[in-house]
Amino acid sequence: MRLSRFPPLKNLRAFCVAARHLSFKFAADELCLTPSAVSHQMKELETILGMRLFERRTRSLALTAAGHRLLEEVEPLLEGLDRALTQLARHDGRQTLRVRAPALFANELLIPRLEEFCEAHPLIDVQLDTRDPRPISHPPTADVSIVLADTPPAGVRFTRLFSTPLTAVCAPQHAGRVARLGRQVFATLPLIVDRTRPLAWSSWAEEVGLETPEPRQVIEFDTMIAAVRAAERGLGIALVPVLLCQSWIRNGALVRLFSVELSTRESYYLVSRPRDAERPPVKALTRWALAQYQAA
Repeated sequence: MRLSRFPPLKNLRAFCVAARHLSFKFAADELCLTPSAVSHQMKELETILGMRLFERRTRSLALTAAGHRLLEEVEPLLEGLDRALTQLARHDGRQTLRVRAPALFANELLIPRLEEFCEAHPLIDVQLDTRDPRPISHPPTADVSIVLADTPPAGVRFTRLFSTPLTAVCAPQHAGRVARLGRQVFATLPLIVDRTRPLAWSSWAEEVGLETPEPRQVIEFDTMIAAVRAAERGLGIALVPVLLCQSWIRNGALVRLFSVELSTRESYYLVSRPRDAERPPVKALTRWALAQYQAA
């Protein structure tokens, strides 16, 4: 079948983002559009191609077989187009490196050390994206991603950086109450929960030989950095990654409640697509990250 007209490039870009997230809402957030605008673009694309790309269910989206094929074919082409146009626009030998990382990792471990990388590689311009709070896949809009996962990501070149246990913390103004009440403090302070780790508190309680805490109140956040900030502000008790919160603990903004640390199966991985792994900017960041983080 020959197409009567080719689909607009913006529709293909929106399709790749929506297909990756399997959500028009999340795609709209990334593209700075409204969900209805993304939905309209997808219907237009399906009309032009004469085929359904998504199975639209009550509360979810799924790709059709045609949608899977289109994503596999189009996404690499768009990546190559973006890279070619970016490099073509440069006349001074500079290169752009797009990095995706969780916000807490970026704030605590990447940004404070990034000056060293930039000084060593003055011809590499870094674009840091932390919009996805906990990326579990490597998006086409990044050359390198920091991924937090239980197992090594599939289909990408990966390097394991480190794992980090969790520890219970609160703001300093609650430290006296913890000293007086010990484990009974959970009945007097709200429990802060990171939605991406819904079973963490149960696992922590099992580690220390307790029943799962029955808190006075539960406050749930969708990112770890929000949970850490909430604990810092005195909202309650949170389980936070030790290595990523060392600065808060050292400067007294957060106080550790107990000596117990909960080991997790999760590790941080630095990932890139195989075809990108040998590009000089990606190799440079990979070498630098290994030196910075594998000893953590």
